[in-house]
Amino acid sequence: MRAVRLSGWGGGPALTEVGRPVPRGPEVLIRVEAAGLCHSDLHVADASPGELPYRLPFTLGHEVAGQVAALGPEADGPAVGERAVLYGPWGCGSCAHCAVGSDNYCDRRGDLDWHGVGLGRDGGMAPYVLVPSARHLVPIGDLPADQAAPLSDAGLTSYHAVAGLRHLLHEGTTAVVIGVGGLGHLAVQILRATTPSRVLTVDIREDALALGHRSGAHAGYLMRAKTARTLKAETGGAGADAVLDFVGNSATLELATDVLRPGGELALVGSGGGQLTVRKPGFLPPGFRLSLPFWGTRPELAEVIALARSGALHVETETYPLSAATEAFGRLRRGEVRGRAVLVPD
Repeated sequence: MRAVRLSGWGGGPALTEVGRPVPRGPEVLIRVEAAGLCHSDLHVADASPGELPYRLPFTLGHEVAGQVAALGPEADGPAVGERAVLYGPWGCGSCAHCAVGSDNYCDRRGDLDWHGVGLGRDGGMAPYVLVPSARHLVPIGDLPADQAAPLSDAGLTSYHAVAGLRHLLHEGTTAVVIGVGGLGHLAVQILRATTPSRVLTVDIREDALALGHRSGAHAGYLMRAKTARTLKAETGGAGADAVLDFVGNSATLELATDVLRPGGELALVGSGGGQLTVRKPGFLPPGFRLSLPFWGTRPELAEVIALARSGALHVETETYPLSAATEAFGRLRRGEVRGRAVLVPD
């Protein structure tokens, strides 16, 4: 079978012929129906030697949905033919966090030479992917695979970030989403579905603001020199109760801290390389809180899938055959993808 493999650091992935895996022990073989593309895939492909603990080569693809094709002799859980989405962050499986489905915060993460499916272990940009345990599978029923796959990261990460802010977002509050891309447009929908908060969006692209509007945002603003002043005016001068930054560069971090009200919280999700200086006294609003959400928990993924099946979440996607992976990666790198790119085996 052909798979999108990374065989060298900084060289980019390529379609490569590999053998179909065979499940052993508790492993589960999944026939892939769809695999999402993420900016994290670009970060991994562009990494310098030694920057990541992963051992080459491996197949990319950490947003995966498909059907159980075969079970190892010690596997339990789903039956052959059952459809599922993969919970992507794979931890040690034995620490306190992993025991409750929080592999994203595995206590032994620093000791592992992988971070999950497609991240040091073979991923879903292939016709089949091997899963080490059925505990990493969440049933999706009849949810289309091109919707389910992106929800396992873009949806789950956004949901986890919003969940950490929900205690602030009661009636009469304002949340600001910076960056309305693959994650941001889902964060808008999740905010609307799970909180009564007013949702404002910021981006540098008109089409991204239009996506935010379709996703349920109350208003959207192009990023300009006076955007912080405009956003504060929209809140009656008080500022936003919460900001979710899906970009994370210097400009967006400055905007986020400028627009937060006292006691507000910033969830920094994007990995744009910006830095935030924390000092007291300083320029940050009194009572400022910062969270660095990473992916999400397995129980939260089940909640995301339930939201999608109820009709509350819809992923804006562009679909490509697996054979066109190079084209899809190129569009993602150039910032031309609307929402989320998804690969489907030919």
